[in-house]
Amino acid sequence: MARMVQCVVTNQQGEGLESVPHPGVLGQRIYENVSQEGWNQWLERLTMIINENGLSTADPASLDVIEQHMLGFFFKEGEMGNLPEGFKPPGAKK
Repeated sequence: MARMVQCVVTNQQGEGLESVPHPGVLGQRIYENVSQEGWNQWLERLTMIINENGLSTADPASLDVIEQHMLGFFFKEGEMGNLPEGFKPPGAKK
């Protein structure tokens, strides 16, 4: 039986992640509090964050920015995590 969690992203109970998705304490918090569906939503947001900010996952400074977005997205901590005001994904109606 799949591990179930009360997801902080979807505000619903859902199937938990199979493994810790990120190193350290932050990864453990995500593992304990985010469902697979919530993680998939994060991956979509992460793609936008990387593209919009020209980040590289090989750059330690970029990883710091990504972690700040993770804290905001998952746990509403800090200044980051929300979509930029007025942001419209490509192809969205104006």
